[in-house]
Amino acid sequence: MADTNQSIHGEWSSRFAFILAATGSAVGLGNIWKFPYITGENGGGAFVIVYLLCVAVIGIPIMIAETMMGRRGRQSPIHTLQTLTKEAGANTNWHYLGWLGVIAGFLILSYYSVIAGWSMAYVVKAFTGSFSGESAAEINNLFADLQASPGQQIFWHTVFMVATMSVVARGVQGGLEKAVRFLMPGLFILLMLLVGYAMTTGAYMQGLEFMFKPDFSEITGASVLTAMGHAFFTLSLGMGAIMVYGSYLPKDISIAKTTILIAAADTLVALLAGIAIFPIVFANGLEAGSGPGLIFQTLPIAFGNMTGGWIFGLLFFILLVFAALSSSISLIEPAVAWCVERYDIERKKACIAMGFVTWLLGLGTVFSFNSWSDNTLFGATFFEALDYLTANIMLPLGGFFIAVFAGRIMLEKHSKEELNLENEQQYSIWKFLVSYVAPAAVFLVFLHVLGVFGIFS
Repeated sequence: MADTNQSIHGEWSSRFAFILAATGSAVGLGNIWKFPYITGENGGGAFVIVYLLCVAVIGIPIMIAETMMGRRGRQSPIHTLQTLTKEAGANTNWHYLGWLGVIAGFLILSYYSVIAGWSMAYVVKAFTGSFSGESAAEINNLFADLQASPGQQIFWHTVFMVATMSVVARGVQGGLEKAVRFLMPGLFILLMLLVGYAMTTGAYMQGLEFMFKPDFSEITGASVLTAMGHAFFTLSLGMGAIMVYGSYLPKDISIAKTTILIAAADTLVALLAGIAIFPIVFANGLEAGSGPGLIFQTLPIAFGNMTGGWIFGLLFFILLVFAALSSSISLIEPAVAWCVERYDIERKKACIAMGFVTWLLGLGTVFSFNSWSDNTLFGATFFEALDYLTANIMLPLGGFFIAVFAGRIMLEKHSKEELNLENEQQYSIWKFLVSYVAPAAVFLVFLHVLGVFGIFS
């Protein structure tokens, strides 16, 4: 494939732009909502160490592979896999890997938008002082009322989807790049302000000790696999986002060095979120391992009862919205890019079509918390089934097959050409990790989410 080959959708203007965009894709609700509560549930410091190791030996090699495949193909994930499969003389069924990623990202956004809508609603609640002086029961009722109201949820789901598609419709440099140049610095500034506040709570050192003083007796087989799974998911792997962003990457930029920086930035956000949240939790006598409700039910109690809490509550939920938006634009981009390529239509029309279908599917998640809450399949609501299908089946499968394709199917001369590493030893290390270690690790994650390792809990 010629070096002059370029994406019809455009390119990032610089290495920095790609780093911001890919970091934005990786940084989302998983970093600020999920990482703190799973760290709390799994004992703190030891879990953090295991998570960091998993990012290094599993996440980064697969991220390098996915970025490399994207730049080699220069198209949407579906057409990229068709091109790379033909180039490698491999079985044509490999192109279904592209479909798997695009559909996963599309499905995830349909419910991600609803959850992000909650964050938007909480920005307004924080601004109007809805948390001030409220008891735990009253804060819980606020959240329950939001979930019970289809009208409220549809409104915020719609606002968030319109914001997402407005960015994507403007293209690579005019939309995606401009958005992340604002969102990512804003996200880091907000996060540092919250860390600064955490330092004044009186429980800052307790929070740091919880995060960074390991007690390996807290680690179980299940918690290791949880760390492995989260390291994989938080980098946005297996959903087509990194592959399509890689397709916009200029040829002269080092994939390996850039990927390491992105993984480091993503991990830094997760750690800073923990550093900001745990001192607030401990200072208010709350439970670090309170689970998924930590953000929407536990923290508002603290914000409502602290001096200046409405300001910091407002900043926190604005931070959540920024993180959600930087991820959502990458979730829909693969589907939009495919639609433009497949039907040769304007990008804005593709955005309207894909955005509307995503919004429509999102109504199933909205109704899962109220009108359809009693309608279940195998004991799961529509939202729970969709979440399980994507996060626990489609993404692990996508990551597994990306590693296998890059490490064993793609021609070595092509992967060497794209990676352009400084020496043979670096390439050999990556090749070993992506061919053997990463697939084995992702396979273990897959067995874990299917319940095979329940005996280690």
